[in-house]
Amino acid sequence: MSSMHIPAAVPAHTTVPSRLIVAMAAGAGFSVASIYYSQPMLGVISTGLASEPQATGMVPTLTQLGYALGILLLAPLGDRFDRRRLILVKSAVLAAALGCAALAGSLPTLLMASLLVGLMATVAQDVVPAAATLAPDAERGAVVGKVMTGLLLGILLSRVASGLVAEVLGWRAMFGIAAASVVVMALALARELPHMAPTTRLQYPALLRSLAGLWRGQPQLRRAVYAQGLLAVGFSAFWSTLAVMLHSRFQLGSAVAGAFGIAGAAGALAAPLAGRWADRLGSHAVARIAILIALVGFALLLLDPWLPRAAILPLLAISALVFDFGFQAALVSHQTLVYGLAPEARSRLNALLFTGVFLGMAAGGALGAVVLAQVGWNGVAVLATLSAALGLGMRLR
Repeated sequence: MSSMHIPAAVPAHTTVPSRLIVAMAAGAGFSVASIYYSQPMLGVISTGLASEPQATGMVPTLTQLGYALGILLLAPLGDRFDRRRLILVKSAVLAAALGCAALAGSLPTLLMASLLVGLMATVAQDVVPAAATLAPDAERGAVVGKVMTGLLLGILLSRVASGLVAEVLGWRAMFGIAAASVVVMALALARELPHMAPTTRLQYPALLRSLAGLWRGQPQLRRAVYAQGLLAVGFSAFWSTLAVMLHSRFQLGSAVAGAFGIAGAAGALAAPLAGRWADRLGSHAVARIAILIALVGFALLLLDPWLPRAAILPLLAISALVFDFGFQAALVSHQTLVYGLAPEARSRLNALLFTGVFLGMAAGGALGAVVLAQVGWNGVAVLATLSAALGLGMRLR
């Protein structure tokens, strides 16, 4: 490595070209969408591979596991290598993994491909720190927010797209189209993305060990992770129990629960707004306001016992719209804050932030299921509201 030519870093004092922002937003969106395509297709995959539904359910589980492992184990590499090269290599492997999923002749093959898809889909977590690196200080929040809009739209639209394509063309076609979209995305990034110099020479074991040092040495990072992780608890508790509650209480199917996901559009809108506000007002202030908005959204759920039955579904929709906006605005604000703490360690800081978010999501899903079973939906509302209040408390310290 000592003789390898390292391209000079792009100076972060000029405005990032719009076409590069679009390419990065598309890169984040198409890559993160890869971990959600399988979810609406599990029924047809099970039929197509003649596998048990319970076993087929491991497809999205392994994809999510791969993504979580990739954030912790692969995302820090962005500080060690040229991010452009890392993004393109991971995109190529992601496209190959999706192609393997499309051609899988058995469930074990699909499961292995799914794990690899999750690992490589973390290219989204390479693109966002790249955007922060390329943006001038005064525009970092706005640029990160625009790229996050692409990522959030990828999450929002992936399930809708895969459901429609699988119904018309079959599940293999959806994985094939996903592979092609990643190839196109990679070609666009290869054309627009400049080289970025590594910021550390640490070898891989030392790179991972440095995560602990960053965690201990950056109190603002810890507060951001705790606050966003606590918000994620409430966010996940709501979405992981909504379908069960709607079925048992209103006899509504999963399609109606999925329709509430349209509130995710609020999150996509929040990202660029939060980024611009963070540039103008400061990340700390915007994070506090965003968490307060999320808290209000969760608190609206507490009105449920006092409202007529006809008002419950509109209440759920309004609540989801408000807290999703707050959650995503807080995430972009915390990203902007964290990226400014140690510019030479942005990939590692990003890995720590999103590890906290994923842990919060996992805890929220588990706690939400237990609370719903033991206390009921009102208990889930209390859990979500309390977690957001604790998150706000962390941000006010």
